[in-house]
Amino acid sequence: MTTLIVNIPAYNEEETVGDVIREIPRQIPLVDKVLVLVFDDGSSDRTQEVAFKAGADFIYRHHRNRGLAITFRHALDAALDLDADIIVNTDADNHYDQSQIPQLIAPVLLEGADIVVGSRSLGKLAKMPYTRLWGNRAANSLFTFLYRLPPGTDVSSGFRAYSRDAAMRLTVTSKYTYAHETLIVARDHNLTIASKLIPARDVSRPSRLMPSLKAHIFRAGSVALLSFAVHRLFHIALASSIGFWLAGTIMIARFLYLFAESGGATGHVQSLVIGSLLILIGLQLMLASFFGLSLSKNRQLVEEVIYQQRKSQYKLNPYQPVQRADFTEDKDDASGPD
Repeated sequence: MTTLIVNIPAYNEEETVGDVIREIPRQIPLVDKVLVLVFDDGSSDRTQEVAFKAGADFIYRHHRNRGLAITFRHALDAALDLDADIIVNTDADNHYDQSQIPQLIAPVLLEGADIVVGSRSLGKLAKMPYTRLWGNRAANSLFTFLYRLPPGTDVSSGFRAYSRDAAMRLTVTSKYTYAHETLIVARDHNLTIASKLIPARDVSRPSRLMPSLKAHIFRAGSVALLSFAVHRLFHIALASSIGFWLAGTIMIARFLYLFAESGGATGHVQSLVIGSLLILIGLQLMLASFFGLSLSKNRQLVEEVIYQQRKSQYKLNPYQPVQRADFTEDKDDASGPD
């Protein structure tokens, strides 16, 4: 029996979470059961009540706001604890078209993909500010190249499908966003990543995640670059070492050429000094690259331990779902319509 659980991290989304839940298809070919799990990240509005009325099967909650990345990881854990075979993560702001979930999970069901990214056509999002649109395009191009992702992958998209094994493999250390970090972790574990072009809707209301465009670019960009640096420290240090070695060699070659041309006359010693210094720095960076390699191997061993622990723990989830009985009929009547 194949169980699909649709995870919806939510924070003060009473206006839209009901529409998201109602749009989720409950009958999908090759899937025996479709369940909806809402993880409320400390909302102060009626998100939980609206979600229950709309048909959510499970609601978990943080008693205070913990942030999107932490909520995402806890929602994955909750879905795994409920024996999900496939997990779809979507947003509660109605940005993504939930009716496209069958197309999103098809590569997992039929092609053995581990992660499928529901990539948006950014050029068709009319209400996205020009600077944000081109910023997203530039970031996509850069990180698609760095992470060796399929062409056209929307690295910032939160509409994704995960196989059970992929969900257990993913570790998230960021507290702000999980989008970039999970992709590079997946690459480290040789997970198969697919991209599916799925149109998204414009969302006019201010983002709950980012207070401003500049703040989002700084924080999300910092997370992405730090994740790349942590997971690719060996490659970065080795490439930098080679660069310094080449620069140092050129400077020493310049000194030798000028020395020979002048018939052994003194001068141009600065080229020799700078070249020697650059080669020395390159040597230090080469040694640092092997230190980075040892850190990478150690991280992989730790992640393997975490993976094995997750495989045995998923009947011991510390998060308990909210019960429908917590919302009495009187509360429902007093709260008004959805």
